[in-house]
Amino acid sequence: MASITRDKNGHRRIQFVDLDDEQLAIRLGKVSQRAVEALKFRVEQLLAAKQTGHALEADTAHWLAALPTAMAEKLARVGLITRPNTKPAANLGPFLDSYLAGRSDLKPSTKIVRGQLIRDLRQFFGEARQVSTISPGDADDFKQWMVGRELAPATIHKRLQVSRSFFQAMLCRKLIAENPFEGVNASATGIQDRQRFVSRDEVRRVLEACPDHHWRSIVALARYGGLRTPSETLSVRWQDINWEAGRIMVRSPKTDHDAGKASRTIPLIAELRPFLTEAFDLAPIGAEHVVDERYRRAAMGAGGRLNANLRTTFTKIVRRAGFEPWPRLFHNLRASRETELVENYPIQVVTDWLRNTPTVAMRHSLMTTDEHFESAVRGEPEAAQKAAQPGRVSARRESQPTRPAHENTPEMPGCASRCEITQLVEVVRTHPCSSIVRAEGTDNQMFGNPSPARIVGIEANHRGFGLPGSECASSSIWSS
Repeated sequence: MASITRDKNGHRRIQFVDLDDEQLAIRLGKVSQRAVEALKFRVEQLLAAKQTGHALEADTAHWLAALPTAMAEKLARVGLITRPNTKPAANLGPFLDSYLAGRSDLKPSTKIVRGQLIRDLRQFFGEARQVSTISPGDADDFKQWMVGRELAPATIHKRLQVSRSFFQAMLCRKLIAENPFEGVNASATGIQDRQRFVSRDEVRRVLEACPDHHWRSIVALARYGGLRTPSETLSVRWQDINWEAGRIMVRSPKTDHDAGKASRTIPLIAELRPFLTEAFDLAPIGAEHVVDERYRRAAMGAGGRLNANLRTTFTKIVRRAGFEPWPRLFHNLRASRETELVENYPIQVVTDWLRNTPTVAMRHSLMTTDEHFESAVRGEPEAAQKAAQPGRVSARRESQPTRPAHENTPEMPGCASRCEITQLVEVVRTHPCSSIVRAEGTDNQMFGNPSPARIVGIEANHRGFGLPGSECASSSIWSS
């Protein structure tokens, strides 16, 4: 994309072709080969971001922020960045336009959302309003104006946050003496009203109502994989799935601007595997992504990812399954999975898999379900800990009749019977063979290998229990 040229006098320059097919050059003078190669790499990243409309990588954005003024001027002259010494206009409309255009770290979809807020600020304060004349009282009036338009509390909360950041940028540029939005807040109420736990039985019926395997993959990745939809769901590639290791690498467009958060690895959940297997078997030769390319093309605009508009079709699917669409169609699926996972795994593990924080999970995802209440009424503290898992074996264990050992299964001193293994298998967590969790009366609806065990000295013989053969044909399950 860019090349290095050395003049006869020893001066070096970087040449490239811009979006208008014009050849441009950045003259560097006498610098080392290593330094010019490092700058060439940054120029290529800036050019790629400009061509595709994608946000800059985090390290490039940090490098750009610390760039000396002289070098920033050279990059600005060839159109790679906004001219750093251009003082933004002190009028509201021109400043917001200039500021948003210069935010190369923002994705096109984010700029569209912030553009909606900028239109509101223009409409309320006026295009030519001097930013220095906007007072805290004016900012509070803007908040009340949004309330009067009956916007959702969460929307008002977010728009006030972004407005505060706009005026903080003005403060940093010494265009205003104080940030008028600093003390203007709105609680993001209404979150509880929009939460809805989607049970396994419900999602099973929704999956049955899906028109094809493409939609089954979308729903399964959201509900069983906990992926953000559409951004993460549409980004999964076949090469990201390690079938043998039971892992999926999830690319996260929402967090890829944060260092180390461009992707994450999640387990290939047992519930998810059959839907991915079906999609793999039906995928055309050469297919790159799990979800059909037509959905990705619909989601992409000239400047990058914009809107897949999956909600319209998914709403029809949910109604076809016999349900009224829940408030947040895809987020409620992801939140339902997270609610289930925290019943079995530590919160730091769950938030690492789903790539959020415990605070965000508690506020936006984790829910109290009817099963929690039912388990508490029955007086089953252990069941209450796992109550977010509909379809579990819910009968009291003390009421289950003890079946006699099979005549071919010897009872050995110090060993548990098959029935005892069945009753205790829920807490068997570290056995390397996942088939142990498929013993009769157990539930393996979560990830293939559950979490650590607390059982000491129970032996399981595959020939005695009729379990599938594996690396542990005659194995012991010990305490973790």
